[in-house]
Amino acid sequence: MNLYPIVLALHNIVRWIVVIFAVLALVRAYRGWLGKRPWTDLDRRAGVFFGSAMDTQLLLGLLLYVILSPITRAVFADFGAVMSDAGARFFAVEHLFYMFLAVLFAHLGSFFARRASEPVAKHRLAAIWTTVSVLAVVLGMPWMRPLFPGL
Repeated sequence: MNLYPIVLALHNIVRWIVVIFAVLALVRAYRGWLGKRPWTDLDRRAGVFFGSAMDTQLLLGLLLYVILSPITRAVFADFGAVMSDAGARFFAVEHLFYMFLAVLFAHLGSFFARRASEPVAKHRLAAIWTTVSVLAVVLGMPWMRPLFPGL
């Protein structure tokens, strides 16, 4: 049984879950920061859900990268040749790099927000780090692939 298309489809579906939780986390963080609102459990959970979706996406991506993807099999076979092919290099190096950063930044946002003492500071830190995480996602997304494969 070829698991590659199944895991790739799950990776694509979870990307939209990440987007939904990113928007939710960003809206809550910016509304709290700019509106000087109190930090609530819903604000904390928005960041946790975003980070959890990012973790799930990372695990699926690593499963693809390390075990299932024919693209990365080519990378491991001849790294030098892949580096000269922009499309293959994107998946072999750039996508992985930006997505690792995105996951790190998502978790830093939750970490720093938890550590801050003032509600506005919690919202500000969550907003900044979530924004940076989303920017890393945007930079690392494979825009050359269809947004809704199979449709």
